[in-house]
Amino acid sequence: MRAPTALPRSFYLRDPRVVAPELLNKLLVAGSRAGRIVEVEAYCGREDPGSHAYRGLTPRNAVMFGPPGRLYVYRSYGVHWCANAVCRPDGVGEAVLIRALAPVSGTEEMRAARSRGQIHPLAERDLCRGPGRLCQALGIGGEHNGADLVAGDRGVQIVDDDVVPPSEPGVSVRIGLTKGAEHPWRYFVAGDRHVSGRPWRCQ
Repeated sequence: MRAPTALPRSFYLRDPRVVAPELLNKLLVAGSRAGRIVEVEAYCGREDPGSHAYRGLTPRNAVMFGPPGRLYVYRSYGVHWCANAVCRPDGVGEAVLIRALAPVSGTEEMRAARSRGQIHPLAERDLCRGPGRLCQALGIGGEHNGADLVAGDRGVQIVDDDVVPPSEPGVSVRIGLTKGAEHPWRYFVAGDRHVSGRPWRCQ
């Protein structure tokens, strides 16, 4: 097996509904911590009322409008950081939300980051199960907004270590939306215990 390599810029230039299932089983790396991507959601800009980019460019969502291969990080409900891989050419405003990881390395660092205030140590399956949890576990925050996932300029990359995406990923509507909730743009590794939410498939 070859050494892990960062996904090229061209990978992210495509429709997020194409990129999202192909991100499954890639590694999200942040310093010494890494997890295998097992759940994602696609967000499709101005055609998608569930997207931050639906109403156009703002100071908050500017990174989402490009260039591709950047990390768009935002705070959800003022509490949790969430990380997205920016897709499409500059100016489009589309991205893939990374929803869950299976920890691969730096598990104890993840547990320390996630266990503050906890009485009992967290189970491994709960360290990165959900977009806010995985950012906390990997130490991803607002300072990483705009980080280059290809160059790894802030220590964060998505890399390929030759583990292929599932041939038939799980598919469902996205979680927690009130607008655009009907779109089946959530993809996950079916049967993986680290997946958040309901592991069902849309027909």
